[in-house]
Amino acid sequence: MTHLTSTTADQAGASVGTLIREWRMQRKLSQMELALDIDISPRHLSFVETGRSRPSAELLMNIATQLDVPLRARNTWLLAAGYAPRYSEQGLDTARMAHVRAAVQRLLDTHAPYPGVALDRHWNVVLHNRAAEKLMALLPPELLTPAINIFRASLHPQGFAAYTRNFSEWGSYLLQVLQRLMLNARDQNIITLAAEVHAYPNVIALKQQTPVTQATEPSLLIPCIMELHGHELSLFTTLTTFGSPRDITLHELCVELFYPADTQTEVFLKTMGRA
Repeated sequence: MTHLTSTTADQAGASVGTLIREWRMQRKLSQMELALDIDISPRHLSFVETGRSRPSAELLMNIATQLDVPLRARNTWLLAAGYAPRYSEQGLDTARMAHVRAAVQRLLDTHAPYPGVALDRHWNVVLHNRAAEKLMALLPPELLTPAINIFRASLHPQGFAAYTRNFSEWGSYLLQVLQRLMLNARDQNIITLAAEVHAYPNVIALKQQTPVTQATEPSLLIPCIMELHGHELSLFTTLTTFGSPRDITLHELCVELFYPADTQTEVFLKTMGRA
């Protein structure tokens, strides 16, 4: 069962001990396990979680690293403990991010004639190449504003789902990705998005389906199989993130590149790219 609720620990005013405990429980670690992992006594960790001991900034960062806490949440921890934030957040359209934005756009353009997009933390499209633009032209106006969201565009019955021939497989994969994103980000906007997506009639029907056991050997990847202009296209994707970022925007940015899964798709995309 998919849970679309969130604890209130990430809300403004929560103590740092409460925040740590919520993340530890989400990672399914006991106090003993986490304490051993970061080389402190379980008693010390217990005092930190209950507010009887104020953790140092270094201890907070050690705990956050062990629990794989996102940079945005780490800033929240630091503020809750009375320390200054350590991670900046530059908009992708700011002057300081110009080189990064240009590099990502160059990566996407080089990937043509195959589609490629850059996504923010909510999986909204912030950059794209011309091949992706042609696919996005299939979307109805209500899915284009205020931003194109991959989950909404892919799962909405009037979105790409209308063209997806293996929606049972591809839709299930996207729902799993959304669930992981919701658990890791602990973001109310993502929780709201997930609630919207799970209310789509085709998604409700998908969740009610009984999994079918494949009789043949399973494929190595789950492709997205779409029918466009009488042609069947089969695409698989890769997700790329920045290594060791110290900026929240970069930490949350990812690049999704689509590749042809068969020769027929490769020929079609190359032909469309030359058109």
